[in-house]
Formats: sequence, C-alpha cells, structure tokens
Amino acid sequence: MANTFLTPSVFAQEGLMQLENELILGNKVNTDYSKEYAMVGDTVSIRRPTQYLGQEDDLDVSSYREDIVQGKTTVTMNKTVSIPVDIGAIDATLSFDRVQEDIIRPAVIRMRDKIETELASLYTSAYWFDGTPGTVPATFKALGGVGAIMTDAAVPQADRFAVHGTEAALELADGLKGVYVQDKAKSAFEEAKIGRYAGFDNFESVHTPTHTVGVATGTPLVNGGTQAVTYLASKDTWSQTLNTDGWTNSTTGILKAGDIITIAGVFAVNPISKQSTGRLQTFTVLADADSGATTGPAALTVSPPMITSGAYQTVTAQPADNAAITVKTGTGGTGYKQSLLMHPKAFSLVTRPLKIASGSGVKTSTKSGNKVTISATEYVNGDTLAHTMRFDMLFGVKCTDPRLVARLTS
Repeated sequence: MANTFLTPSVFAQEGLMQLENELILGNKVNTDYSKEYAMVGDTVSIRRPTQYLGQEDDLDVSSYREDIVQGKTTVTMNKTVSIPVDIGAIDATLSFDRVQEDIIRPAVIRMRDKIETELASLYTSAYWFDGTPGTVPATFKALGGVGAIMTDAAVPQADRFAVHGTEAALELADGLKGVYVQDKAKSAFEEAKIGRYAGFDNFESVHTPTHTVGVATGTPLVNGGTQAVTYLASKDTWSQTLNTDGWTNSTTGILKAGDIITIAGVFAVNPISKQSTGRLQTFTVLADADSGATTGPAALTVSPPMITSGAYQTVTAQPADNAAITVKTGTGGTGYKQSLLMHPKAFSLVTRPLKIASGSGVKTSTKSGNKVTISATEYVNGDTLAHTMRFDMLFGVKCTDPRLVARLTS
C-alpha cells in the first residue's frame, strides 16, 4: 500500500494529541487514579477525604481521640469508544494534513463527545444548586452567588472552573461589555470568551447537561420525624433514604434523578465551623422515584446525608415530621440547561490501555497522554480484503467528591 506513513503509531499519537486538545471537562477533572487501574483491574476503590472535629482551647490531648472511619467509593472502567475507519480508498497522494482533517479529526471528535457527555451526566450527583429555572445566568452576581455557596461549603477557591452551555456563555460574555476590565471585556465582545470571572475559569461547551424535572406535583411533606443518619451509615454512598408523602398519588417519575429539593427548617452548615450558612440545604435526588397510592408516599434517595453532629455534620437539624418539601429544579416535565461549577477533584476520568492481541495482518499501537489513553489497530479483513484502521478507548468516570461541585440552572 502506498500510504506507508499511515501506521497505527502515527494514528494513535496524532489522535491522542488532538483529543487532549479538544477536551474541556476531560482536561480539567481529576485523572490521578489511572495508574491504579493498570494495577488492580477494572474497578478501583477510592477513599473519601477525612474531616476532623479537633479539640479547641486545650493543648492536652491525652484524653481526646477521634475514631475516624474513612468512606470509600469505586470507579468502574465500563465506557468504551470504538471507531473503525476504512482507509483503503484513501488516495496515496493525500498529504498528512488531509489525513488529519479527513480521517483522524472526525474520530477524535467522536471520542471527545463520548467522554464529555459521560462526564456531564454526573451532574445528578451535585447537590449545591443555584439560579432561577427558566432564566439564563448573565451576570457576575449569578456566578458569584454559586461561588459564595461553594465558599460556605469549604470548597477550595483555587482551581475552580465552570462549564456553561452556549446560551449562558453568550449571556455572561455579553454582560462583560459594560465591565471596566479592558482585556476581558474586549475578549468577551470580540470572541465571546469569558476567561477568569467571578472566581471561576469559564468555558463554553455543547455538552453541558439538560435536566428534565420529574412530574413534581402534589404537596410533598417529610413522612416521619426521625430521619437523620450517621456518617458511619452513609460514608460510602454519601446518601440516605428520605421518606416522604403528599405527592400526587400513584405517579411514575414523581421526581427524577438530578431533581433538587429543600426541606423546611433544614439548613446547610459550614463543614469547618459547623455553623449554619443561613441557606436551606439543597439535596439532589439520586434515583428516579415513583409515588404510591392513598397519601402519595415516595422513598427518595438523596444526597448529602442528613448528619446532625460530628466531624462530618451536613445540616443544622433533622427535618420535622410533615416539614414542607420544595422542588427547586423547575416546572415538572420541563428541561433546563445546567452549568457545572466545580473543583477539579469533584469528578474523575480514568483510562487504561486496552490489551489488544497482535497477530498476522494485525498491527496495534497504544499511546497514553496526560489525560487519556487511546489505541489504534490496523488490520485486513480476510473476507473482503478491506483495509481498516480502528480507534479504541476504555475509560471510566465518577463523581468522586460531590461536595466539590455545584449547578447553576438556566
């Protein structure tokens, strides 16, 4: 074949370089666990960060001890992308630039779309929430309000970033026109680039998620007044079951995964001081929920767990029986675009090399970069004699620390 430069090594290396250049979420989130996967297989267990109460105003700790049992979560390598490309028809005179544009780039875009979509789908784990459903965020205050929530939640301010849909990115860039920050306003006006603004590095992406609210009808109430849990009981899932009633009877999808609720009288606390932030704690529903008959009961799986004391305290108090529940995500059945604002360690992306057998007529090359690993394999179909180059990727994604990510609704 005349195209001798089209080797698996060239395809894999060029594809890797282009892919890492195209990623937005994939370039920002944590990838520290990829090496662990290479050693332990398709699932890795990750310990959650530890928190302590500590002893104050007394240097003698001889009688003070804290028994801390770390929670853990797992990430599974269960996502793949495979793209076979028939290159038999490629003219031998094509330049490498044409091969990059016509063959490699479309494959890279497909891989990028898969990675970014899977990462964005993790939004349902995020329970910090702000914004007005149906109103696209457009001001410094809209971003700064989420930043204030995250600061009260002790999310590190360094390295925070935000990914917005096209409409929110446009409105935020437009809002900078009247701000006397010459370089940023000029960039916003000429190129719709936001950059560092309101404490976040801001990016535009077509992959930001749209959340469709559940049916969300009725007059929902807490069903039972003793529903707080301990850290020990919730440390691995960082969630709990919340028993409710008052929803519309016998309704499938009364709430959807990713719906956000608040409960009257249940306020968030600063994880360091344990003092109330003055804001009702927002809870995300982790799984679709249906309501039952008669009184509209529904058992919700929510995060964070309601822990009322100790190093991992999340709320000021457990809810009272019949405390009112408010759905914050919008009108039932309506979709709303979600901006994601986070610290890099909130989400994890892990990849590892595929073990691809080589043999007669099969050549393969695997390349690993700073963020991802891809393989390129060249082979000839013995039945059709078609010459094929295929790209493959194996990866996993997980919201490894939901305390570090927030949503801003449009």
